[in-house]
Amino acid sequence: MTLVRRTFIQGAASAIALPAWAQRDPAADYPNRPIKLICPFAPGGGVDLTARTLAQRLNESWGQPVVVDNKAGANGTIAVEAVSKSPPDGYMLTMISSSHSVNVTLQARHPYDLEKDVIPITQATTQPYCLVVNPALPVRTLQDLINLARQKPDTLTYGSSGIGGFSHLAGALFGSVTGTKLMHIPYKGGAPAMADVISGQISMLFSTILQSHTHINSGKLRPLAVTTTRRANAQPEIPTMLELGVKLDMAGWYGVMAPRGTPQPIVDKLNREMSRILKLPSTRERLAADGSEPVGNTPAEFGAHIGSEIRRWRALINELGIKGEG
Repeated sequence: MTLVRRTFIQGAASAIALPAWAQRDPAADYPNRPIKLICPFAPGGGVDLTARTLAQRLNESWGQPVVVDNKAGANGTIAVEAVSKSPPDGYMLTMISSSHSVNVTLQARHPYDLEKDVIPITQATTQPYCLVVNPALPVRTLQDLINLARQKPDTLTYGSSGIGGFSHLAGALFGSVTGTKLMHIPYKGGAPAMADVISGQISMLFSTILQSHTHINSGKLRPLAVTTTRRANAQPEIPTMLELGVKLDMAGWYGVMAPRGTPQPIVDKLNREMSRILKLPSTRERLAADGSEPVGNTPAEFGAHIGSEIRRWRALINELGIKGEG
């Protein structure tokens, strides 16, 4: 028997020996039942808005229900832990946000590895934080605020949604790059922090545009700058920190993850369809309510972004000695 013929027969025998599941494309009939998309935060926020936008469009594309399940708690950790332990078949996915890249450092007992126990599908959005102040504060520009903070160290207060939240880290980073000493006031969520900056109980807040734009437009808050390299499409009149000479560049973001072990063809199918949806003009318009801009990158690109964010915030947390609650 010739070598070529022997090799062909051996190869054919090996193929026949493979189990049936290994020979079929796992994405060929996916999805054939409802998908559950977990949102790690309460309804009404930016992550929830993004999740429901994707769910609706996926339902329209595939004719299968995509059900958004809000599973809040532990700054988003409970939801991602649940998905990390679910069957890796593409029928249970989770949203994550930029705060998850902080949790891995601040939470002493983190129940999953964000870079190993769940895998990226796509980064859905990016969005700026906006520095807003109470109009009674005697500042009209970012430089006015920096000058006042230098004249009165540890006097100006900034609120946050809690220790280690992005609004907290934005304030800490701002103090670090401007050489100012600000007093951090943590709240149990963004809503009470917003209420107190409007009433004048605290001086300032780094807020999402979803949270602040109504109050900016009504004159209850004065915006000074956004934290991203480009102005926000939702509020293009607000300058960036970089434009005003402050070297601060940070953005919030949301994305979608699946359990480790989800077949690559299913991950790729989800990525292609979500990326297509995120590029639709109607999606861009809907997400603009949060000040968000759609991304829709590859799993590899989103995975690299997550790793970069983890390292960046770990360095800042360690540099400033920020400790998690509890």
